[in-house]
Amino acid sequence: MRILFAGDASNLHNALAHELRKLGHDATVASDGSRWMDTHRDIDLSRRPGFLGTLRYLLDIKRALPLMTGYDIVEIASPIFLRLKPHRVAKVFDYLRANNRHVVLSALATDRVYYDACHDGHTFRYSDYKLGDEPSPYVGSSEYILQHQDNWKQPFMLEHSDHILSDIDGAVACLYEYYAAYKPLLGDRVAYGGIPIDTESLEFRPIDKAPEKVRMFIGIQRDRHVIKGTDRLLAAMKRVHERYPGITELEVVENLPYEEYTRRMRDSHIILDQLYSYTPGTNALIAMAQGLVAVSGAEPEYYDLIGETANKPIVNVSPLVEGDIDHKLSWLVEHRDQLPQMARASRAFVEKHNAAPIVAQRYLDFWKSLD
Repeated sequence: MRILFAGDASNLHNALAHELRKLGHDATVASDGSRWMDTHRDIDLSRRPGFLGTLRYLLDIKRALPLMTGYDIVEIASPIFLRLKPHRVAKVFDYLRANNRHVVLSALATDRVYYDACHDGHTFRYSDYKLGDEPSPYVGSSEYILQHQDNWKQPFMLEHSDHILSDIDGAVACLYEYYAAYKPLLGDRVAYGGIPIDTESLEFRPIDKAPEKVRMFIGIQRDRHVIKGTDRLLAAMKRVHERYPGITELEVVENLPYEEYTRRMRDSHIILDQLYSYTPGTNALIAMAQGLVAVSGAEPEYYDLIGETANKPIVNVSPLVEGDIDHKLSWLVEHRDQLPQMARASRAFVEKHNAAPIVAQRYLDFWKSLD
């Protein structure tokens, strides 16, 4: 098959393309490299700041369009898959729709469908936006205002979303949350794909014995600190370190390129990642593949979706339970003799559910079902 990935987020499309090429397919990535992550792309669509940066970006897209035709599958990264205003994105989408066989949405980021599911009062117990019936810390924060998330309620965004969703052939979700949001809308035209992890390139560094000092690692996205809940995770991590100063160490990094981020986490034992998620994200899975224990989201709905009943190594922390993060981090420090077994279980989990060949096959199976 010939596959074009238009846009990317957290290296997902690039990782898929890499695996698909190994399987004999022709895969092309046109993206901005997930911004500061600077991941690989075949067609660079990075937007630089300023008026001249905008002109160059528009010219780059115009030059790229003839190279983005004749594909069996075009997989777009959200309804806003380019850093343009919706009416401009719609024109590019229409061009791709007219000049390729199938267009599929990667449900991998906040969009109108996920936004609505977070606010409907019944799809999720908690989300980036709501904790039960109350607004989350993200709502009203400077992050929220800067990211204009409430634009999803505006008529021009509703019109754009309807335009894209009415003309896609289906969607593949990388997380349980996105699958749950899209299932009522698309039915059998949505599939769960998961996040592809290149386990072959990530060396498993097992924890051989209970460490003398437990090293905890957290990566912060500067403009998504509150929405990811890393503000609360970091605060809890610091409190636990104060409680156990002689047997804990902390490492905090911000906005690192993908390769450096992966390297920096290697010598840690525990990674803290995403508080408001039902599902472990890319950072947690990369860490687990290397033998770290993930403190993240892993709700029963997620395990049910992937059919896992035995191996559940992710330390699920609830934003609804006061002190839950502190309690579970303290347990890990006090029971650090459990870390070697948990690390092995974490690697086995990723190999079973998120190894790139397994995830790529899910995508291929769904794409082939469209014919």
